[in-house]
Amino acid sequence: MMRYVKVAVAAIAAVVAVSLATPQFASAHCDTLDGPVIQDARKALESKSVTPVLKWVKEKDEKTVIAAFNKAVAAKGNKAEAAHKQFFATLVKIHRAGEGAPFTGLKPAGAVEPAVAEADKALVSGSADNLVRLITEDITAGIRKRFERVKAAYRHKDESVAQGREFVEAYVDYTHFVEKMHLAATGTAHAEHDEHARHAPSGHDGKKH
Repeated sequence: MMRYVKVAVAAIAAVVAVSLATPQFASAHCDTLDGPVIQDARKALESKSVTPVLKWVKEKDEKTVIAAFNKAVAAKGNKAEAAHKQFFATLVKIHRAGEGAPFTGLKPAGAVEPAVAEADKALVSGSADNLVRLITEDITAGIRKRFERVKAAYRHKDESVAQGREFVEAYVDYTHFVEKMHLAATGTAHAEHDEHARHAPSGHDGKKH
């Protein structure tokens, strides 16, 4: 049981690390109208206090966010909705810039990766059980799918150049997936290894492709 828990936790760490290291995934979460940034923005408007959103931006950007917030709070009538959206957009844009990622506009509610949505639910419920189950199943499926493909190609890799190349393509996809998951999960010094490196199969010349 303990071994299962360790593997599951490692799997979660891997997916979260890989997902958040990829700007478009993180952006899809932070840019949505039901994401954590906008949720805090709505709280700020309701309470007429900018404090809830300041944690999402760097100190040097506070003045810009506060100015947009004040305009949104001051807006009345049919101008209020537009001012609120402008505040949301300004906040998210600055937050994304702080992460080194581009802002491509606010996304509709629900446009969140299942794993990230489940991660948020886990925080609210206080239990990571469903998150562990989801991530473990997905990573297991990912490994098995790639393994079956490369195993089939391995049998015929020396029959022709075309079949050899098919094997190499499957092998690279298989080993890179496993390597990325393991390095992200363990957080070892090897995590700095160039993810574009190519590894030759055992028994070959050992040179990187």
